[in-house]
Amino acid sequence: MKCVVGLGNPGATYALTRHNIGFLVVDALAERAGQSIKLRECEALTGRVAVGGESVLLVKPQTYMNASGHAVAPLCAKYGVDPRQDLLAVVDDVALPFGRLRLRGKGSSGGHNGLKSLAAKLKTESYARLRVGIGPEHPVRDLANFVLGAFSGAERSALPELTARAADAVEAWVQQGLAPAMARFNA
Repeated sequence: MKCVVGLGNPGATYALTRHNIGFLVVDALAERAGQSIKLRECEALTGRVAVGGESVLLVKPQTYMNASGHAVAPLCAKYGVDPRQDLLAVVDDVALPFGRLRLRGKGSSGGHNGLKSLAAKLKTESYARLRVGIGPEHPVRDLANFVLGAFSGAERSALPELTARAADAVEAWVQQGLAPAMARFNA
């Protein structure tokens, strides 16, 4: 079983903020499969979908971004998910221009508190991550307010295409593996 975790913050206040792009991508995957992400377990909302014959657990931690590992590590243990091979975290990345995707098989948190929490609780940084660019066009004074802020009108208009492309990248990771998915989506 593969596990795809969208990182974000629960609640209506954060629903359409830049920091919640991981939730939006996981929602797009569930919608494609005609499923929902509503089962409550291990401090997360989960749902199962099939991607190319592979069973995939979709996860939206409900612990808030900075404690995402508190939900993900128990779920990996419960379902026998080996993070080094079968886990993909979908996160926002303020260092990437809006709409750019970067898929990697492992790496540091890059200052992302959700990834820091995953690494601490999983006791490894060797898990795949799909970084979705939310970077501003111009420098911002308060980065926290920016990532927790709502998408601009232009960004909101581009969201359906962005989440669809990110969902395509996740499906490629599931069906074809990391290297082919990186070659296709990191360009």
